[in-house]
Amino acid sequence: MTEWRGGRRAWAPAALGLLALLTVSCDTGARRPASAARPTAPARVAAYDAGWRTGREILDSGGKGAAVREVVWGGCVRRSLTARPREVVDRDRGAWVLGCRHGVAGAPHRRPARPLTRREPDPGLLADFRSWAARHGAKDSASRATRVVLVHLGDRDYDVELTGAYDAGDRAAGAADLADAFAEWWDGDDGETGVAWNLHLLTPDGERLVTRDL
Repeated sequence: MTEWRGGRRAWAPAALGLLALLTVSCDTGARRPASAARPTAPARVAAYDAGWRTGREILDSGGKGAAVREVVWGGCVRRSLTARPREVVDRDRGAWVLGCRHGVAGAPHRRPARPLTRREPDPGLLADFRSWAARHGAKDSASRATRVVLVHLGDRDYDVELTGAYDAGDRAAGAADLADAFAEWWDGDDGETGVAWNLHLLTPDGERLVTRDL
């Protein structure tokens, strides 16, 4: 099994350490976000600024206690899935997450010096999942899975994208069964490197059909 697999329990002892790492991989740019990102700004800048504004709003309404929920418990990562505007967030979701964490923690506004979102195909995970499914009564569901990609959102956080042979109209039992089987398999292991937050089941065209917590 690849070292990237990880359950929630793996990172709990390092909660305080995660808070201390919030300012890693950032430059020494302006301490305050622009009121609106310029159209010519790099993708990471626009995404970070949008996330930072969201984080500040959460801090203003929820106080310092909100930082634990948003940083340690993955609130900013999950918010990034529905944050607006999508054309900004999706250009570098990892930068949006970092901005959200900085904002909610009251950290300085420090934009990342490089893109933070990185996609990594992992055919080994797909093979491991199919092997497990064959032994646990999910062989038919697993046969519809065609690709696994790890979506790194920075140095530790990542999501898992599973592409299946389902189209946009297959939002019922078949797609849900595949997503449930993968999530069950994933939850059986506690890795120590990185934190996986979400599973996204995609159509062959890349449309998101189902999302599950990991």
